[in-house]
Amino acid sequence: MGSTEDLDYPQIIVQYSSGFLISKVMFTACELGVFDLLLESGEPLSSDAIAACLGTSTTGMERLLDACVGLKLLAVEMTQEGALYRNTEISNIYLTKSSPKSQYHIMMYYSSTVYLCWQHLTDAVREGRRQYERAFGISSKDPFGAMYRSEEEMLKFMAGQNSVWSICGRDVLAAFDLSPFTQIYDLGGGGGALARECVSLYPNSTVTIYDLPKVVQMAKEQFISPEEHQITFHEGDFFNDSIPEAELYILSKILHDWDDEKCEQLLKKVYKACKPGGGVLLVESLLNEDKSGPLETQLYSMNMLVQTEGKERTAAEYSKLLEAAGFRVIQVKRTGKLYDAVLGRK
Repeated sequence: MGSTEDLDYPQIIVQYSSGFLISKVMFTACELGVFDLLLESGEPLSSDAIAACLGTSTTGMERLLDACVGLKLLAVEMTQEGALYRNTEISNIYLTKSSPKSQYHIMMYYSSTVYLCWQHLTDAVREGRRQYERAFGISSKDPFGAMYRSEEEMLKFMAGQNSVWSICGRDVLAAFDLSPFTQIYDLGGGGGALARECVSLYPNSTVTIYDLPKVVQMAKEQFISPEEHQITFHEGDFFNDSIPEAELYILSKILHDWDDEKCEQLLKKVYKACKPGGGVLLVESLLNEDKSGPLETQLYSMNMLVQTEGKERTAAEYSKLLEAAGFRVIQVKRTGKLYDAVLGRK
């Protein structure tokens, strides 16, 4: 066994302790519109020009741009006139608002909402409960009552979730051949990005988004046009209201919001409503069976502690929940991306 001198402890500590600084640099550049401006300009720009266009200080903008270069979100070219900045391929694809794969909205949700909750992570660990009351002065037995505390906050959350499915949706929907299922209900489908991916991948299917009335209204106004005939809506609370019969139910990032008892309650309702031969597709970020990783999933589980009543789980834990609800044929597919798929058949 090597000595402590063999381990680069200082560098590890520096990297980990500066993690929140890194993310805030990226969030700030997104919020100010740095990447959008550079995309629209079609040519590299100086820090003075960027600051003038975006209405910021020249000294602050220059430091922000240099930090983005260090993070490989921007590239810099030294000329006789000085430094000129341009987007990298990563920022063009994922950080500009106009890109089909833009992650701008989820960045803004993390910056304005998740970060405020995480300031109380120590309290969450001590108490074992979410921290919306400390972060926002909101007391609610229902975590989504706090998450959807205003139309603006609800829109940010829904747009953020849509951006996630723009890069992860096809992977989880293609993990299994879902073409035999033509009548699909997406429980908690929100802004409809996953439903849109589903009807694109399986053109013979129809998807009904089942969500709270105010969420459905927002989805109709902001995200799903009336011309998208394969996508319909059902207003209700699937914990308290009935669930209509269907061939397949999609629960994407739903069960991780709730404790085991609530998950089992919902899955039993789904099983009862499900047509014989039908099934349920769980889309979640799966922990390794020994919970040693992946790191992203471990961090998501911490976020569930801070924001919800739930946690991330292993494939075996989700399988156990499905079996307790009555599902018998259970398959698991890891996609190698952020989210994985578990299919239970009736």
